[in-house]
Amino acid sequence: MKLIIYTDGASRGNPGQASYGFTISDNLGKLIYQEGKYIGIATNNVAEYSAVLAALKWIKENIKGKTQIEFYADSKLVVEQLSGRYKIKSPHLRLIIEEINKLAVSLGSVKFTHIFREKNILADKLANQALDSQS
Repeated sequence: MKLIIYTDGASRGNPGQASYGFTISDNLGKLIYQEGKYIGIATNNVAEYSAVLAALKWIKENIKGKTQIEFYADSKLVVEQLSGRYKIKSPHLRLIIEEINKLAVSLGSVKFTHIFREKNILADKLANQALDSQS
């Protein structure tokens, strides 16, 4: 099975009120699941990684068997660090990334691709709706 995931994180204040959003679709583009969630006070980077982690946890709980997963994110830092091309300097991010990597290995093949913000509209919308719901 192949899954296409779009993720985004948001933080108003950085650190500030934060949330994430993600969508999961099948290889034909049919939306399987979407989620936006408020996560409290956090940085934008924590929100971005939280979206990836939440998507992987949802897959582990709801999809059986090995999968081919393609992530698309508008955070270049997230894509490059999770692809192993950038070093991870922040200790608090390293913990989240280690958890992401463990889940990714257990699920199958995972690829991360950077996209421009204009291609990430729904995940961005879900993250912002989650933030707005706290106002």
